[in-house]
Amino acid sequence: MTGLRIAYVIATTTGGTGRHVAMLAGGCAAQGMTVAVFGPETTRETFPAVRFAPVDIGNRPRPLRDMATVRRIRALLGDYAPDVVHAHGLRAGAAAALALGRMDPERRPALQVTVHNAAPAAVPARAVYRALERRVARRADAVLCVSEDLAFRMRRAGARRVALALVVAPPADPPSAEEIAKVRAEIGAHGHPVLLGAGRLARQKGFDVLLEALIGLRGRDPEPVLVLAGDGPMAGSLASLTRQAGLSVRFLRQRADIPALLGAADAVVVPSIWEGQPLIVQEALRAGRPIIASRVGGIAELTGEDAALLIRPGDPHALGAAIAAVLGDPSVAGRLAAAARARARMLPSPAGAVGAAMASYTSLATGRAPGHGSAGQGTAPP
Repeated sequence: MTGLRIAYVIATTTGGTGRHVAMLAGGCAAQGMTVAVFGPETTRETFPAVRFAPVDIGNRPRPLRDMATVRRIRALLGDYAPDVVHAHGLRAGAAAALALGRMDPERRPALQVTVHNAAPAAVPARAVYRALERRVARRADAVLCVSEDLAFRMRRAGARRVALALVVAPPADPPSAEEIAKVRAEIGAHGHPVLLGAGRLARQKGFDVLLEALIGLRGRDPEPVLVLAGDGPMAGSLASLTRQAGLSVRFLRQRADIPALLGAADAVVVPSIWEGQPLIVQEALRAGRPIIASRVGGIAELTGEDAALLIRPGDPHALGAAIAAVLGDPSVAGRLAAAARARARMLPSPAGAVGAAMASYTSLATGRAPGHGSAGQGTAPP
């Protein structure tokens, strides 16, 4: 059923979720599906190859705005008449579920929701998150989760058809020697080992823990230089801590040349408090870089036990010891690099991810009889 009409609904995203959806949308369109994306105006440039319509889905609850968002999604879906709606994130999923709830059952498309993030730490935000989980669990025909812990939460919230999502880093050409040399000159490491961290500068990513670990490594000769590629709400506080501690950190903001940065790095550090299937880990595996990462979410499922040093999240001492082990022993770094390349060969391909998505959409579309009006009764994705 390559002629299916698919509508993606996304919330504000500055990281891997947007790149993942763009890959799915472009891939499905290339295979003959009709694709539209509904999301915040700031995400429009991420989807140049498919139809896009702006929808204001924020990252915090605002009742009046949220009501207008639901009405906007309902109108867009009514005009577009998709066979399947695929929402990414709990906020987008809940908004899509509410929008579909008042549609004519004869015209109502199937709803699939991919859950990308764990519950926030703050108590009020956790309460909102649980409410969104319950709404999505009750209304969605299929729920995909980026890690087993999220799948457990969604089953506990009442979702009856839950599977693991297939999140794949988009393909990238290997960087040239000139591109790597240019990046190293920009970093200005000058004989110092380079650590790369990439992602949104938010508490979930644990970059404050990484800085604490580097404080414990002061006096090491040669001192490592940390490169942070990304932006976010903690940019100011991380920069302030860097100045106060006298650390060698390069803040590069958002970058499009991650392959070149990986080529210039001696190790990749992923100190997250929680993660799903982070693209930077997949990219580091493909690049054959030594990886030091937190044992959280779906990271260990990507790396296995051999292709990364996996440490407790939130522990700067354990993180510092792992960094020292990689930088201080070429045999450790070499073993991790070789294991990363071997593990990369086991990763699913973008074509495989698109194929899995198309099979899921076909299953959902064919499993809903005309007039179906009860969420959760569609056919589960394979």
